[in-house]
Amino acid sequence: MTYTEEVGEKLNGILEKTFDAEKGFTKAAENIENVALKNYFRAKSQERNAFGNELKTEIKLFNQDIDKGGSIAGSAHRAWMDIKALFALDDEESMLEEAIRGEKTAVKEYEEVLQETTLPSSTKFLLKAQKNKIENGLYNIKSLEDIK
Repeated sequence: MTYTEEVGEKLNGILEKTFDAEKGFTKAAENIENVALKNYFRAKSQERNAFGNELKTEIKLFNQDIDKGGSIAGSAHRAWMDIKALFALDDEESMLEEAIRGEKTAVKEYEEVLQETTLPSSTKFLLKAQKNKIENGLYNIKSLEDIK
């Protein structure tokens, strides 16, 4: 596997989970009554959509194919947010906790990719920026935890 293929594979892994998270946040926004949480989940969904577009652009820069999903074996695919669990939960507090858990997992995965290889500077910059936005979201979510 060439260096650019390796980078492409890692970015595709993050891309797939980014779109999973986008779907999860959209579903959460549709299934929650609390206006502040609904707005939070909606904003996170839009953020993930933007992340996905940025990642696709970065992948294309290296002339790598964008996985259309399903390329990662189901058992190996660790979703950041357990969407099934999210909707088995009937209370907003539990949904928020699952979203927080998923965001923390996403941050760890970004950190792994950032450490693992000598990434091109544009890729490193993009991943750091996205990771920082997720971390800022985690910091801001603390104010939502008081809503019960």
